[in-house]
Amino acid sequence: MNPKIWLSSPHMGGTEQHYIKEAFDTNWIAPLGPNVTGFENDLQKYLNEEVHVACLSSGTAAIHLALVQLGVGLNDEVICQSMTFSASANPIKYQGATPVFIDSEKESWNMCPIHLERAIKDRIKKGTKPKAIIVVHLYGMPAKMDEIKAISKEYNIPLVEDAAEALGSTYKGRKCGTFGDFSILSFNGNKIITTSGGGAMVCNTKDKKDNTIFLATQARDQAPHYEHSQVGYNYRMSNVSAGIGRGQMEVLDKHVNLRREMNAFYKTIFKDIEGVTVLGESNTEVFSNHWLSCILINERAPFTREALYDNMLLANIETRPLWKPMHLQPVFQEAPYYGANISETLFNTGLCLPSGSNLVHDDLNRITKVINRLIQG
Repeated sequence: MNPKIWLSSPHMGGTEQHYIKEAFDTNWIAPLGPNVTGFENDLQKYLNEEVHVACLSSGTAAIHLALVQLGVGLNDEVICQSMTFSASANPIKYQGATPVFIDSEKESWNMCPIHLERAIKDRIKKGTKPKAIIVVHLYGMPAKMDEIKAISKEYNIPLVEDAAEALGSTYKGRKCGTFGDFSILSFNGNKIITTSGGGAMVCNTKDKKDNTIFLATQARDQAPHYEHSQVGYNYRMSNVSAGIGRGQMEVLDKHVNLRREMNAFYKTIFKDIEGVTVLGESNTEVFSNHWLSCILINERAPFTREALYDNMLLANIETRPLWKPMHLQPVFQEAPYYGANISETLFNTGLCLPSGSNLVHDDLNRITKVINRLIQG
């Protein structure tokens, strides 16, 4: 059988081992050290804004600490995009709060500003003003940040920007991951760059960064003994993992370009195929890293989504349905939801295709053969 073609596998650049070896040689095998500091500085420089970065154990940890610092607690409500991975919503439950889910809009598949404002007005009318808004840049495609930030400001509700999938994407020339009161990055193994597992909090003040690190290192007070006046967490990134990240930063722009080439590859394949739409930028003001390339398949297509999935599977090629919306998940079935059926339609008709920056010509030929065979019936 041919080797597996993965949806999005890790792609090393070659210099990661230098930073890892340095960590071992200097015995910095701990959740602090020069690689952690260096990786944070590299990210701050890349984001090109007045931001402060704290490297953590995961993107989920970053969302959790954002909600902790925003004072989200028992019986509070937090607005969250429904079309996302569960890691965007789970930390709301960690705090004993209730998620309020918002439908997508058709252009970017992200949070719909119209339904967002409707939800805020209705929750306030019901006597529970949401404590935060979590917006996601799905599959690397920037959300409608001007409208969403304006609503956040108008109603004085802090914005948590989940840019876990969007490092390297921009909105009106500004890097995703710099728009929120707190912003989130992820370096999981399938992301555009990886630290094997890890994430980061992007803060707009140094005080927020310092408090994030304080909470992420068990909230130890200044004292000669172990003194704790707050609940803390074990969420700091290790120096070894950060070493991988420093090497990955050297190839980030290259990886973005390669992912965008994969998106162009699929647009070429499906250019003249009725009923198949490839997710792309709706205007020149947004620039997607195309972390994953995704398609929608409707009844006019020459094949069904299920047929494409099954045939790819038989060819040892990984594909995956789009995220199942959070308001349809059993764990969140009691949560309020505002919208129509956009996210449901996306879930029912969408498929993620192999998008890795390490795919080679043989991989593309195998993918093309499966698709062409289906097109030709």
